[in-house]
Amino acid sequence: MNCCLDSYEYHDIIECIASAVDVRDPYTGNHSKRVGDMATLICKSMGLSDEETQQIHIAGHVHDIGKIGIPDTILLKDGKLNSYEWDLMKQHPQIGADIHSKSEKLTRIAAIILHHHERFDGKGYPFGAKGDEIPLGARIIAVCDSIDAMTSERAYRSAMPIDEVRMEIHNNIGTMYDPDIAIIALKEWDKIVAMYEE
Repeated sequence: MNCCLDSYEYHDIIECIASAVDVRDPYTGNHSKRVGDMATLICKSMGLSDEETQQIHIAGHVHDIGKIGIPDTILLKDGKLNSYEWDLMKQHPQIGADIHSKSEKLTRIAAIILHHHERFDGKGYPFGAKGDEIPLGARIIAVCDSIDAMTSERAYRSAMPIDEVRMEIHNNIGTMYDPDIAIIALKEWDKIVAMYEE
């Protein structure tokens, strides 16, 4: 019996792991899948290699895996988090990166997970990295994660209309988001909207 996994089997295993977060948090639904698919669309539009696109796609699927280390009282809270709870929630990128850093083959994916809540202007977390200090994959995931988060219904707020989401991305070019990536997302907006209409 061959003990080695091919890329498709490896990807299937990653998807199964990613679904654990979606099952645990009913408000995320297929959030990680949508983020991964959206990231793939942007990668292809940027002309990235198949290998890099695959890594970023996988990172999109598992970017929130660290939430399995967040207590249910916080993850499933029916309302906004207080400052203490928010500080704990902000640990999920580090937890997710630690999980993936146990494998040398996943170090680049771990780095994307670790930085996916950084902001282009340096006002994100966990380190306040800015600009090119943030891995490219994390900058892509940041845009996709924001789009999906804003279009998702949560206990403490309603989903935003898609036109308002587009305006938010546009208004935060160069602050929250890498300008080149945000502009590509806006260029591909019709394809992104189509993902939510399927």
